[in-house]
Amino acid sequence: MADLISDAGLVALIGMFGGVLLGLAARMGRFCTLGAIEDLYYGENPLRLRMWGIAIGVCVMGTFGLSLVGLLDLQQTLYLSLQWNPLASIFGGLVFGYGMALAGNCGYGALARVGGGDLRSLLIVLVMGIFAYITLGGPLYTTRLWIFGSPEQSTEVANLAYSLSRLTGASVEYCGIATGAAILAITLMSSSLRRAPGYIFWGACAGIAIVSGWAGTQWVARTGFDATDVVSHTFSAPIGETVLYAMTSSGNSISFGTGSVIGVVLGAFIGSLIKGHFRWEACDDPRELRRQILGAALMGIGAVIAIGCSVGQGLSAFSVLAYSAPVTLACILLGAAIGLRQLILGFGTRI
Repeated sequence: MADLISDAGLVALIGMFGGVLLGLAARMGRFCTLGAIEDLYYGENPLRLRMWGIAIGVCVMGTFGLSLVGLLDLQQTLYLSLQWNPLASIFGGLVFGYGMALAGNCGYGALARVGGGDLRSLLIVLVMGIFAYITLGGPLYTTRLWIFGSPEQSTEVANLAYSLSRLTGASVEYCGIATGAAILAITLMSSSLRRAPGYIFWGACAGIAIVSGWAGTQWVARTGFDATDVVSHTFSAPIGETVLYAMTSSGNSISFGTGSVIGVVLGAFIGSLIKGHFRWEACDDPRELRRQILGAALMGIGAVIAIGCSVGQGLSAFSVLAYSAPVTLACILLGAAIGLRQLILGFGTRI
């Protein structure tokens, strides 16, 4: 394989495969973070939110299934290799969720809209990626480290499955698979969801995309010649990586994140063509554009602080049952609810 493609190129293709699945899920199955919150907040319809239960259940079962058969070392995954900082999860999640409401989409959702011809979302993507890198290694780097410290390497597999294993005596893998199965079973108790098999299918596809990232990057890390991080999908810093790679590809290496970003746009483009939804759109309201730019900047900052966006923490970190995942996801939902309330009712000021 090394004679045909480099390790970096291979992990980018793996990222693209999962990204295409996520892009199709967004356009074909309406899998969307903010859309699910809006359906619940505005229309009291939890159906799209339950898609996340399907995705989480599938990716948790798949990830711990990989570990059970020896195809994944949980300790090497991004979210378990670092010690959890609760303050960063709470603050970053709230900032990201609030920014998501202002922007009208998360990074993943904006990429999916770009694939459907929405030029407004292209601006959101660019601003989010730039501010992610500003926070990761730019002018906000020192401030971020001063407030939240530098993430330290974890010395043990510390996650929910590990805690259950110590309580029950069962293996970490079996505890993880059982937890994923319980999430899936509880979600499928909804009769309205069972009557909507399309939502179940595309939610499962989103979960499979996360599992494919772990499986693929772990395989390259074990069999390749270059040092390869074991990662799965997230859409904050990888958007910045993609922008940077587009400008410096002759002296830079492609990555899993870049392949993932391109894959989502490609999958969304294919899905929009299949559905007949592709059309060029632009923003004709300066006030709306100002709000979206602010929201995108906040998402880039919040995602780096929390070490993941709604997909990075809500699916990838959840798939390994990292302690950070439910806390960050809950804070993202709360931040989005606050932002939506401001947009609907106002807090005495206008954005």
